[in-house]
Amino acid sequence: MTKPSEFSRRQFLTLSAGVAVAATCGRRARAEPRRGGRLRAGLAHGSTTDVLDPAKCDNGFTQTLGYALFNGLTEAGPDGELVASLAESWDPSADAKTWRFKLRKGVTFQNGKPLAPEDVIASLNRHRGPDSSSGAKGIVSSIQDVKKDGSDAVLFTLDSANADFPFILSDFHLGILPAKDGKVDPSSPIGTGSYQLVEFNPGVRALLKRNPGHWRGERGYFDEVELLSILDAAARTNALVTGEIDVMNSCDLKTVGELKANSHIAVDQTSGTQHYCFAMQTDQAPFRDVNVRLALKYAIDRKELVDKILGGYGYEGNDHPIGRSNRFFAKDLEQRSYDPDRAAYHLRQAGLNTLSVALSAADAAFGGAVEAASLYVERAKKAGIDITVVREPNDGYWDNVWLKKPWAASYWGGRPTEDWMFTTAYAAGVPWNETHWSNPRFNELLVKARGELDESKRRQMYGEMQRLVRDDGGALIPMFASYVFARSDKVAHAERIAADWELDGLRFFERWWFT
Repeated sequence: MTKPSEFSRRQFLTLSAGVAVAATCGRRARAEPRRGGRLRAGLAHGSTTDVLDPAKCDNGFTQTLGYALFNGLTEAGPDGELVASLAESWDPSADAKTWRFKLRKGVTFQNGKPLAPEDVIASLNRHRGPDSSSGAKGIVSSIQDVKKDGSDAVLFTLDSANADFPFILSDFHLGILPAKDGKVDPSSPIGTGSYQLVEFNPGVRALLKRNPGHWRGERGYFDEVELLSILDAAARTNALVTGEIDVMNSCDLKTVGELKANSHIAVDQTSGTQHYCFAMQTDQAPFRDVNVRLALKYAIDRKELVDKILGGYGYEGNDHPIGRSNRFFAKDLEQRSYDPDRAAYHLRQAGLNTLSVALSAADAAFGGAVEAASLYVERAKKAGIDITVVREPNDGYWDNVWLKKPWAASYWGGRPTEDWMFTTAYAAGVPWNETHWSNPRFNELLVKARGELDESKRRQMYGEMQRLVRDDGGALIPMFASYVFARSDKVAHAERIAADWELDGLRFFERWWFT
């Protein structure tokens, strides 16, 4: 049997998206945790089209809400380790194709129903199958069968070996809901989470109250948590400075110095695998031609964007989604840089002397996305490329633009493992393959690397996959960004905070407290 503590220390720390000792500016309170109060958080995400269904979670607002209401079988802990959640332990077969997860005893849903294997089976099965539109469809596609194994366990059978399978089950889409007659109600806010839903106004706010019957009683120090969708960075900053909110994410990096100078505000920074992308759909003209894609990749000045958009809070990307903190990061892969002559060469290889193309962007995609696109316009002109920036509305961006417009800005928090990231967004046919990219060699390697137990062979495979994405794929990834967020000095947290997502892995609502 794999005990969570043994598994986490031996494997997860080398595979995680990164953990951080918070680099904090401002006065930092270190009082012992205490309960009480209403935490008000201003978040840079949220849309009027948001829903409660964790399978359809596609932004930081709904992800936070999902973490509060639901639990998965496993989760990433505050120190970056994989920890037991609704599963108290897991046991793989020798070939890592069969996994038995033993469920925790004494867990009840917020409606009083005890957790049972049937709830897990129904919750996970709805992400599978040809009709699924779940954001987790790709990462659960390897599950051939999931069934009850006794009264307190679930048995997963995979189509191939997967040494990383327990990590997959920590994905934020895979929250467990109560089942009735083998089905779950995805619109219901009933879960096993540390908070209960009081009010939800999509694109505006959500109000939560502590779940008094939570199976992990120490979770959640606040009596209430109010999540506010404040898409504009200046408005979020002003709300924090004036005391209208207690916490904000996605600080404006151009004005973060003002927050740092405020003695009543603390600014935190963590580094993980967050990256920004201009995603080209490779089945749409003119992006079908790999030379067009390469021309656009060489026509962007990555260093300029890191300096001017990130203010140095990050590093240059190399057109693949694997970050420096990932286990199999291809550090020997040549860094792509701005080269307008080479961009023009690839245009000629595509039979073009010039290129005119539209790029959709909004600051909802990532902070500074519109400005980054505008800087890109100026640099691309030197290669004969005319880019028209289409400034899209922030509200509804993830429903009306992302996955729909042929070239659009996006952001990714990254994933703890290479397989997880590639399977979510680069495998052929998965719902979140934003570039519509399909490369036979890549898809072949994806399956082989997942089950390969030889470390050197696995590293070689993932290195080749990063090269394929960089040189053939439709993702233009100019930069990896640190998470920079701020809080009132009346809000405290542990010294070490998670970096897999912003705001302490987006679990600030249950890990932080008022001093």
